[in-house]
Amino acid sequence: MVQIGAHVRDGDPLTAAHEVDADLVQFFLTDPQGYKAPKPRADAEQIREADVGVFIHAPYIVNVASTNNRIRIPSRKLLAQHTAAAVEVGARGVIVHGGHVTADDEIEAGVDNWRKTVARQAAEGGYAVPILLENTAGGDRAMARRFDALARLWDAIGEYDVGFCLDTCHAHAGGEELLDIVDRVLSITGRIDLVHCNNSRDGFDSGRDRHAHLESGRIDPQLLLAVARDAGAPVICETPADRIAEDIAFLRSGLG
Repeated sequence: MVQIGAHVRDGDPLTAAHEVDADLVQFFLTDPQGYKAPKPRADAEQIREADVGVFIHAPYIVNVASTNNRIRIPSRKLLAQHTAAAVEVGARGVIVHGGHVTADDEIEAGVDNWRKTVARQAAEGGYAVPILLENTAGGDRAMARRFDALARLWDAIGEYDVGFCLDTCHAHAGGEELLDIVDRVLSITGRIDLVHCNNSRDGFDSGRDRHAHLESGRIDPQLLLAVARDAGAPVICETPADRIAEDIAFLRSGLG
């Protein structure tokens, strides 16, 4: 059976999991738009020992690809801090966006910065829990929007046991067809560790990251089911909270 869950409020993830009948939860440990390090959680032991799988999402501002030292260096530190804190809640992994470089930079500069980041961490004993690189929806200089860029990035970092999180909305909005996407991802990464199963409010190749409920977006819901089924990995919905329980029920019914 495929484990199915949701991105939930970080204040009380176990209650949120119960409310939507989730096998898994994903949540933030800090402000997703800030550089503050995670603080110890009073409920860490309770979360760690619960019969609910846990994934942590790194802050959105993490961008280890950046050529700007004021962004890249704090991003490296924040990513390491989040993996260390993720251990306390028993997380299976920390999802992190691929990031981007500016219009003045070449993609290769971002690839090299990613390689240096994971190589440096590996030399220090590796991340406390696995990091799962997620494909993203927008940006012409993004590391993981177009799969040709993802392939270049993976050639540089794949040896360091980085995992991969496939987001269906991001792929659609980023201009990557979903019909055969699992095979194409596996040909690049050799693995899919997690699926973010989200519909999209916007059209193909829009570059816009706006999630929709699974049965009400621009992507055929049956195609979403097919991607989740073919990937054979745990599935997290990041759809709007008002009907996320319906999205979980839809997945559970469709995936058996």
